[in-house]
Amino acid sequence: MPSPNTNESSLVEMAVSGVITTPAVRPGQYIPYPDGHATVLPGMYGITYNVRCGDRAFGWAGDHVEPGVSIDDETDAGRHHALHYLNCIGNEAMVTSGMAAGERGIVVGEHARILVQFSPEAHEVMAPGDRIQVMTMGQGLALTDHPGVALKKMSPRLFHAMGITEQGSRLHVNVAMELPVRIMGSGAELNSEYVDQDLMSGDRALMAELGIDQMRLGDLIAIRHADHHWGRSYREGAVSICLCIHGDSVMAGHGPGILTLMTARDGTIDFDISADANIAQLLDLGA
Repeated sequence: MPSPNTNESSLVEMAVSGVITTPAVRPGQYIPYPDGHATVLPGMYGITYNVRCGDRAFGWAGDHVEPGVSIDDETDAGRHHALHYLNCIGNEAMVTSGMAAGERGIVVGEHARILVQFSPEAHEVMAPGDRIQVMTMGQGLALTDHPGVALKKMSPRLFHAMGITEQGSRLHVNVAMELPVRIMGSGAELNSEYVDQDLMSGDRALMAELGIDQMRLGDLIAIRHADHHWGRSYREGAVSICLCIHGDSVMAGHGPGILTLMTARDGTIDFDISADANIAQLLDLGA
């Protein structure tokens, strides 16, 4: 089957930059479990040495664990939002200061910060405050023959790597698993170009029954009846394709984070389940 036509030749490539952040601990320090007891766990921001795309999303002694390095520009609201809105999954990044200067990596997620994965050797010599420049491309990417399908945070590199095909008016994509829309939680209030939506993972028996506890960071995910055109809402028959970008959480209403990549209000996206549908393989990131 052929690949769908895009407006890729019309896209604008721009540089944005941010610095590696430092880890953050929640106010009050304790993170509450659904049953009321609480703990202190590592998770968001900074440099994560031993968690990469392709690794498990569940089972870490952490909260919202992020693969790679977390970057932002908090000195100016405009630069902060440009970093978020212009970045797309699969964009190339380069370290421009510090001991790892010149190393190149790939944007692998957007959480409260932008997540970029480099080689393990580069991570070892990076430090908070090092500056990362991202060559952004993908905002405005569209399928010229499928106006009802919206692409979000999708770089041309990721689009081609996913091997999306078309047959008549329908598109086909491989995903690692399907999530029921009823378990989608925090992040429904955010627009689908900015930050992710967590699935609700507090029901551990249900996670195991559905096989969701086998999810990996970087997995492509399908959700039926989820319309992510303008924010995230329930719509009968709609289909959205997403990406797992951070790990599980013990907090009620939270769990692994799912970033929107494609959405079809009329459900014209078909999908098959494939264990290889992970950006660690698709973008040759290693695990």
